[in-house]
Order: sequence, then structure tokens, then C-alpha cells
Amino acid sequence: MGGANHPSASFAIARIARHLAAAPALYAMPFASLGLSPALVDAAAASGFTAPTPVQTAAIPVVLKGQDLLACAQTGSGKTAAFALPLLQMLQTGSQQRNTQVLVLVPTRELASQVGEVITLLAQRLANPIKVAVVYGGVSINPQMMRLRGGADVVVATPGRLLDLVQHNALRLGQVQHLVLDEADRLLDLGFAEELQAVLDLLPERRQNLFFSATFAPPVQALAHSLLREPVRVDIAPTEQTQPDIAQRAIAVDAPRRTQLLKHLVEQHQWPRVLVFVATQYAAEHIAEKLYKAGIYASPFHGGLSQGARTQVLQEFKDERWQVVVTTDLAARGIDIAQLPAVVNYDLPRSTDDYTHRIGRTGRAGESGVAVSFVTPDSEAHFRLIEKRQNMHLPRETVAGFEPTEQAAQDKGAGNGGIKGKRPSKKDKLRAAAALAAGTTGTVDTPKN
Repeated sequence: MGGANHPSASFAIARIARHLAAAPALYAMPFASLGLSPALVDAAAASGFTAPTPVQTAAIPVVLKGQDLLACAQTGSGKTAAFALPLLQMLQTGSQQRNTQVLVLVPTRELASQVGEVITLLAQRLANPIKVAVVYGGVSINPQMMRLRGGADVVVATPGRLLDLVQHNALRLGQVQHLVLDEADRLLDLGFAEELQAVLDLLPERRQNLFFSATFAPPVQALAHSLLREPVRVDIAPTEQTQPDIAQRAIAVDAPRRTQLLKHLVEQHQWPRVLVFVATQYAAEHIAEKLYKAGIYASPFHGGLSQGARTQVLQEFKDERWQVVVTTDLAARGIDIAQLPAVVNYDLPRSTDDYTHRIGRTGRAGESGVAVSFVTPDSEAHFRLIEKRQNMHLPRETVAGFEPTEQAAQDKGAGNGGIKGKRPSKKDKLRAAAALAAGTTGTVDTPKN
């Protein structure tokens, strides 16, 4: 890539200390040694950061120098402050006209809100006020257009809504000096490639580019190569000693007993908050309703809810008004819920990357957490694949009263269905049903209960 001539920095993920001393020596803190102003050092401390994380230590001096940055760092490593703090400082020395100088592109509404909150919080103690506008789709565009009247110094946006606002003449991008792509891999995964290119075409050629991604698949590398100019690369690689403190468990259970098992675990461990991942919006609604009727404060969270409803659920979850939130993978990225003790994979994720992002919701900022996966007989083979790609093996636990009675799918008899790794076709299912009805399964003489 373009930064081949620049040194590559490799650091380990460190924990973020959240507890401040009664009378901290603010200006002697490590943040001050990175070239940040006393006001921003003060802002970092007031936001709960007593020491910079490795990505912040590596990135802040690079950004302050005006260089392009290519950063590979996991979710929860402190990426937002890594670009927000130096960019806010640069805005203090620049023009005070309300032209959009900083543009942050993110893949989801939730991440946009989170990033906007962090930037706004860090900007509160600055001598020159900074106007931050957060814009995303799924809600009315009119309030966002009103927010942009008079301009904004920093715009945090999803690509689609940003283009809508440009078309409505509510926003001009000709003065952008700093572009941040946050979770660039996710931007591409969600199909924003064309919209992203349309945004890039509207930006001035001379600008600073900051590129953050948790993974670097070939499409991500290609985007970085086309976008960045002689970037400094920063790789934040978790090590065995510095991995988030997440205890991973795999519990074998029959599929129909999962909701009862979930209720049992919540009550047994007395988790104050639990994030439960399911495969569909229907499952999120159904399971949350069952738990609620059983006396557990549970709420669904998924893309079918309005933006207002989703924002409310998240805030109430953070305030511990909900004990359980049942969600689709919508919440796997971009949502930072402090001190979340447990995550449950009610349905297994489709990919190993999704598994990583799901369990990464717990064990954040130096806290410990537990990630529980329900492994049914039909999902055993899939979980083995996840284990293989994660280079791990979890013993299959059983919980008294919830022991599985069904046979694992791979043990039910060989057939042609698993050769290519495809699910049975509709015709296959019809044939199987007909054979079962006729009592001609071939390998099984007794009917399945």
C-alpha cells in the first residue's frame, strides 16, 4: 500500500481505566504527552479516560501532523477518541466559519449516534465552540436539514442520508479537510461501495484521510489503497495476554428448550443486563415477549423498529431499565454498552466475524464478561466450523434439567445433503416427509418423537 515507506506501529490492546483519582493531575497525564491541548486533556479525563489506549497513543500524533492514517483495530479499542481528540484540536486553530471541515462516515445509525455523542462530549470544554451534526437514514430528513442551517464543523453521517442532504442543498462538502472512514469493512459489507464513491467524488482532492477497520479483506485493502496517500499504518493486534477478558461457554441444548434455558441462566447468574442474539426479527419479538411474560424485563431490538424506538430501547438498556435485550445482528457492531456482563448466542451467528463482533459487546474497557452459545443438535456442525476458524475448542456443557435428548444432525445418517455444504432443497424436504409418512426412512425403524 501507499504507506510502505512509513514505519508500521504494532501495539497491544490495553485496558481503559474508568476511575479517576479524587484530585487528578490532569496536565501530567499521558494524554498531554501526545501533543493535545490542556483543554482536550481535561476533556479526556472528564470523559473517563485516564490514560490513552494503544490506538490513541499511536494515532493521535499522526493525525496532528496531518498525515493519512490506516488503522487496524478491534471494536472497543478507543478508535473514536483516537481521531476525535486530534481533529478537535486542529479545528481550534483553523477557520471559525461554519463550513464542514470534518466528515465522519459510518455504516449504521447506532454508530453515528455513538460517535456523535463522543465528539460532542469531548468538545464541551473547548474555547471555540464546535458544532457537531449527526445525520442518518430511517428518520425524517427535515429535522436534520434544520440542524444543518448555519453549517456544522463536524458531520457524522451514513452515506445514503449524506447524499440525500447534499441533493437537498442542505450540506456542501467542498470545504472538507479531514475524512474519517470508521469501520470501513462494515461499510463495504453493508453494500455502501457505490454511495461511498459518490461521496468521495464530492470531496476536495486535498484532504487528510483517516481509515479505520477491524479487518482487511481484499475489498477493504483495495479501498484503502485508492483512498490513502502515503499513510502511516497502525496495527493494534490483541495478544493472548491482552485479549478482552471474555469467558466463552458452549451449552448443548435442544432447540425448543432454549428460551427456558435462557430464563434459567438469567435468574441463576442474576445478570443485571444481558444481550441476546437471534437470527430474525420475529425471534427477537417472540423471545422477548416470552421472557417478559415470565417476569423478566426483556425488550426486542431490531431493524424493523423505528429509529426512535431503537434509541429508546438502547438508552433504557444502558440505564438498566431492561434486563434483557433480544436483538438481531444489528447490534453486533457500533454499540458500546459499558459494563455489559453477558452475551448469549441464542441462535449461532452466520460467520466467524459475526461471532467475534457479537461476543465483543462484553468484556469491554477492562471489564470481564461471559459469552454463552446455545449449541443445538442441528447447529453442532456449524459451531465446530466457528471453533475451527477461531482456533478454539469449547467443551459442550449441559445444564441440569436441560440436557439435550435429540441426536446431532451429522449423526442421523449419511446422505448426499452435506457433501456441498448446502441446506436440503425443498424437493429434498418433501421427499423426506413422504418417506417418513410411509415409514420408509431406511435407517430408522421407530418414529421420532
